[in-house]
Amino acid sequence: MFGGIISTIIIGAVIGILARFFKPGADPMGWILTILLGIAGAYVGSLIYGGGGFIGLIVSVVCAIVLLFLYEFIRSKSAKS
Repeated sequence: MFGGIISTIIIGAVIGILARFFKPGADPMGWILTILLGIAGAYVGSLIYGGGGFIGLIVSVVCAIVLLFLYEFIRSKSAKS
């Protein structure tokens, strides 16, 4: 159980960092949001592509990038209100 939580955090961090690296522009978020973004991207990616491996990693990173765009869109909308 504890190993599963640690591996989820590590995988989420890797996917979140890759998503922030490949997405252009500044991303003003901390490590915790980056990890949560990566975990959410990996979850959505696993729903889209059930397999693992390199293709699963790519799908997870792409999903995390999409979630990053959504996060920035929602954040900019709330800042303008």
